[in-house]
Formats: sequence, structure tokens, C-alpha cells
Amino acid sequence: MSQFAGKTAIISGGAEGIGFSIAQAVGKRGMNVVLGDIDAAQLQQAEDKLTAQGVAVHTVQMDVSKQEQWQEIATQAQARFGNIHMLVNNAGVSGTPGDVEHTDASDWQWVLGVNLMGVVYGTAAIAPLLKAHGEGGWLINVASMAGMMGVPYGGSYTATKVAVVGMSECWHAELAPHNIQVSVLCPAFVKTRINLAHRNRQAEYTDDRVSGGAASEQLSALAEHMQSVVDAGLDPEVVGERVVEAITAGELYIFTHPNYRSAVQARSRAIDEAFERAAASPLLQHVLHEKIASFS
Repeated sequence: MSQFAGKTAIISGGAEGIGFSIAQAVGKRGMNVVLGDIDAAQLQQAEDKLTAQGVAVHTVQMDVSKQEQWQEIATQAQARFGNIHMLVNNAGVSGTPGDVEHTDASDWQWVLGVNLMGVVYGTAAIAPLLKAHGEGGWLINVASMAGMMGVPYGGSYTATKVAVVGMSECWHAELAPHNIQVSVLCPAFVKTRINLAHRNRQAEYTDDRVSGGAASEQLSALAEHMQSVVDAGLDPEVVGERVVEAITAGELYIFTHPNYRSAVQARSRAIDEAFERAAASPLLQHVLHEKIASFS
């Protein structure tokens, strides 16, 4: 019997793309699936597809940037299926590509609200429930290759994905004593509709920049380029299966694009060389052999 059979997963942004592919992958292995998504119509389609595949599914329309809505999905999940064993913090938006002076404050608030605080609120709501039943479980946070290296013209998106990687590393240590495995998924381009996330942009995050002019032309060109590489991206179903493969093996970092390894290694080498220069500095010799401070 699958280790997932009879257990329950909550997946945010689960109506399509990576979230839906993970739902399919764990669902066909016997998990009950609770999908949260802001798009009601897409949720219904996802429910119909999973039901046709024999997956026990429940859907909740929600905005992950609203803390109280996480309590609601938790309540509904427990009422329908009992104990929760897996949380997949997948919901995310791309923001609007552009250089720093043309990235509107409302765009920052939108991307931070969904990509960062959505993960914080979700984990804060569900992790205590995973701890409480003592059966162990999984926390899977969806970051990006942008969490491993900065993406030019994507400052807000990169900031949130770096944060998700860092939080996952923190929670990996915090939750291990409770038999809760934490993983962070860092895909590169996947064939999803993330670049069309503006269609569901909440009213409070209205983009108030003025349209027209050179800045808008630059943004349009960047958006068109991003859409072309997303359209040529990896099939989401491959990502869902890769997630199951990785969590079964107990992986913390889940990669889907091994061709990016050299780029991440180059960043690591640059960091290591910076440490070498710091170690050689006469100013820092007194701390060179100090014990590393730890909170654990």
C-alpha cells in the first residue's frame, strides 16, 4: 500500500498548473485532496477531473493572502476527511516584470501577499494540525529557481522565492522532531498560466501605474518574452510526479531542471570566493576560528 493512501493533502493554487499536477500525483496514490484556489470556475473543472479519476476531492475558493481563509480551509478539510497530513503551499503570482523604478508599490504588495504571506499563513495554520495527530506528514513549499539565483527584472518575485527557500530550511529543522518532512520545490519554467495571474489580481492590489510610454513598452516586451519561455516549459504532470519521487526519497530541495545546476554552482563558487577574501582580510582574523552561533 502507498504511504500516501488514506491520508489528506491541502494544496493551495490547486486548480491548475503545478498544484493540480501534484493533486493528481498524490491522488492516484490514494490521498484525499483538498484544493484551495481563488478561481472558482477553474476549481470546478479541477474537481470534475479528479473525481473522474477516482480521487476523493474537496474544493474551497480562497485567497491565500487572507489569514482567516486558511482557518476556513483547515476546518473544511478536517470536517470532510479528518486528519491532515500534507500541506502544499503552491499558490503564486509572477508579478509584473520590470526594472526597480517601474515596479509599482501595489505590485510588490500583491506578490508579497500571495507568494510570501500566503506561505506563512498556510504553514502557521496547518503545521500545528500536522503536529497534533502525531502521525507525521509533509510540508511542501513551491519556490522557483529564482529562489536559488536572482532574476533580472523580477525583483519582487525573486524576493519572495528566496524567502520561501529560507523559510523551508528553517522549518525543515523545526518540524523534523515531529516527523514532518519539509521540502522546497524549485522549478524553472513550467507550462502553466502563472504569467496570466493578473486575471485574478485582488482589488486591493490594483496596479496604479500610468499606462503608455517607454516603461509600458518595456514591460510589454518583457511579458511577451516570459510568456514564450513559459509556453515552452516543462509539462506540469512531470513536475507532479517528480515531487512524489523526491518526497518519497526525503529530499529537502526538489529540482526539476538539472540543466540549471551549473548556474547555481557558479553562484556558490562566487559566494565561496567571497568567504576566501573575508578569511584573508586582516580586519577579520579575530573571528576566523570562532564557533558558529546557533539557535538550535
